[in-house]
Amino acid sequence: MNASSRSKGESPVLSGYRVLDLTDDRGHLAGHLLAQLGADVVLVEPPGGHRTRHRGPFIGDVADPERSLEFHSFNRGKRSVVLDGPNQLAQLAAGADAVISCGAIDVDLGQLRAAHPHLVTASISAFGETGPKAGWAATDLTIAASSGTMSITGDTDRPPVRIGVPQTWHNAAADVAGAVLMALHERRRSGKGQHIDASAQQSFADCTQFQMMNALVGGEIPNRLPGAIQLGDFLIPWVYECADGHVTVTFLFGPMIGPFTTRMMGWIHEEGFCGEELSDKNWIDFGMDVFEGRESIDTFNDAIHSLTAFVKTKTKDELLERGLAENLLIAPITTTADVMALPQLSERDYWQPVDLPGGVNARFPGSITKTSGPALPSLAPAPTLGAHTIEVREDARRPVVGTQDESPERPLDDVKILDFMWAMAGPGTTRTMADFGATVVKIESESKPDVLRGVNPFIGEEGGQENALQFHSLNAGKMDLTLDLTTPEARDVVFDLVKWCDVLTESFSPKAMANWGFAYEDLRKVNPDLVMFSSCLMGQTGPMRMYAGFGTMAAAIAGFYPITGWPDRIPAGPFTAYTDYISPRLSVAVIMAALEHRDRTGEGQHLDFAQIEAALHFLAPALLDEEINGRTAHRHGNADPHLTPHGVYPSAGEDRWVAVACETDQEWAALAAIVGLEEVAALPVAERRVRSHEIDAAISAWTSDHDPHQAQDILQAANVPSHMVNNAADVVVDPQMKARDHYLSVPHPIHGNTWVENHNFVMSRTPGRVDWGGPMFGQHNMEVLEGILGYDGDRIAELVIAGAIS
Repeated sequence: MNASSRSKGESPVLSGYRVLDLTDDRGHLAGHLLAQLGADVVLVEPPGGHRTRHRGPFIGDVADPERSLEFHSFNRGKRSVVLDGPNQLAQLAAGADAVISCGAIDVDLGQLRAAHPHLVTASISAFGETGPKAGWAATDLTIAASSGTMSITGDTDRPPVRIGVPQTWHNAAADVAGAVLMALHERRRSGKGQHIDASAQQSFADCTQFQMMNALVGGEIPNRLPGAIQLGDFLIPWVYECADGHVTVTFLFGPMIGPFTTRMMGWIHEEGFCGEELSDKNWIDFGMDVFEGRESIDTFNDAIHSLTAFVKTKTKDELLERGLAENLLIAPITTTADVMALPQLSERDYWQPVDLPGGVNARFPGSITKTSGPALPSLAPAPTLGAHTIEVREDARRPVVGTQDESPERPLDDVKILDFMWAMAGPGTTRTMADFGATVVKIESESKPDVLRGVNPFIGEEGGQENALQFHSLNAGKMDLTLDLTTPEARDVVFDLVKWCDVLTESFSPKAMANWGFAYEDLRKVNPDLVMFSSCLMGQTGPMRMYAGFGTMAAAIAGFYPITGWPDRIPAGPFTAYTDYISPRLSVAVIMAALEHRDRTGEGQHLDFAQIEAALHFLAPALLDEEINGRTAHRHGNADPHLTPHGVYPSAGEDRWVAVACETDQEWAALAAIVGLEEVAALPVAERRVRSHEIDAAISAWTSDHDPHQAQDILQAANVPSHMVNNAADVVVDPQMKARDHYLSVPHPIHGNTWVENHNFVMSRTPGRVDWGGPMFGQHNMEVLEGILGYDGDRIAELVIAGAIS
């Protein structure tokens, strides 16, 4: 193989694996991620080329199949082969380790596996390969509608909106990248391949932050609010207008956020925008004070008014500078231009320069992680059509598979994880790995519990640290050990667990682990082949490394807010902590790649994972349009640059909507016949765009006369991509979600059973499962101390006396 055609400098992380990428925009991120991690990814294209080659934006706005920025975004580092028939595909499969498909190329994956039992195959589809909607026509818009995410995104008085740059397929593709690596890990032991069936609907349902589960426990059905959330009687904005744009401010009460709010109110008082009665308020206990009648919601609203007036007087830079200095939960809402200029990214040498057609050199999003081990490759430019056809055909490679002497029940049942993760992004990573067999020991302290133990929805009528469904779901299948890490005896327990584990995961701000004596250099002394995974918003280095916060803030800084919503309204943004939903998928792939490298070389490593850096790949075409064409991305409701019609239309009932989009002329002709627009059924896309108001009005008139279920069923019968906008009550009874067991009732020691969300893909031979809901505090103390570490009764008694077990 000509290594220069794939990367500049070979990376050993996934070297030795070849992946056939049969996808288009409905999955090309999966191959891109695997190429980043060092795999040889062969892009198999039809004679006319990948469909994204033919749509803009283009380099210099010159329409050319070799100048598409979307194609360049997700196909760097791949080799291109033009497919000339099914026999060629079978030959290519014989030399591959994995094949990823989305329907872009007609292929029988089962037949390929039968001929080549070592193959791991993966299918990315809108609804999965099973269930009543498996064959439904779909686009990014209609998948977003089906997932429940759209019902909580946008302005209350307007149609729900999708995120401005398509996201649904990317989320499913990222899931598949990790799933492929888990299956290849298992193949090392069994020598057998298997099939992965991924559902984009399920993947994107993760982006509701479990709010759909309110409908399972009698909670309030959430609605969309632009840049705000409703918590009971509290309306809590997080998007605020500032002097030169918008920022997010996380302004809440309680033990987790209250200290940040206290510091924020101190600054507001310092500048004369509130009195001492607000700056001196006990914001930690404020929620309980309101509940027990000692305080009024009016006081909180007064604080919001003061904050709103104050923020308007400051620029984004001024607010961020003070936020960094005093640890305030403030994030600028950045445009694509702002993102390209972020000092944090340049200081971490994030951007990768790439030479493009026409003599253009541009900065592309860089590696999804930094590593203390082998550097990830700097990927070569996306290939020209068929550039490597002869080269790949002449390569007689045959994969090296495992010993075939083991039959694991689940693919990761040989992986042991010591988990210091908390909140959402981190625990989501280890939850997926637990589902597929990893033994995960979660470290907690009753003095500083996981913040999600106090976040709705709750099972039962009241909140409580053992009642939170978000915690139950994100920590399902894990063992819980409670330690007071301020004691040396507890730290000794951690070092014993480090000797035991393969992977240590943590999601604290940089330096926290080092302050406990758990820096990577300390840990590798007791376990030289340890893989340590550190996740935070901005990474372990750079001027913003100590920037503490949540995925809402990373989503704002990464550029997701300005592209979501309506052009004449404030940026609505994705629903809350969007990068927290992206990160776990990518993290699984990164950890699995590191384990593959360790298994092959015996070398451990420290992975420095910055949420913002990984998330920017989901916006790559918009960032490149800014970088090359100087075009800043903005929000346009549900309008699409390529598809018309493409919108969300009212249907019969209160706040009921149907998403409709046409990708082909055939779909448009079918839709036109249904809604009474036969006279314009032959119009091409460009002319339809000119008459979009007329077309949208006709579709709205038709959908308004139909129940949303009726509307989607009539349109789907004509093969028109459509789906009602599912709200929480709809999602939990959606026949497709039920057929694929997306919501599971699993054992819990207090509640008997609790609800969790299932994983988003199915493995054919070694499926995952969820054994129990998120654990109680210290539920597995004895199992870990006695069963895993082998401590006797005297040793455990000493730990209790020393206060090491909290």
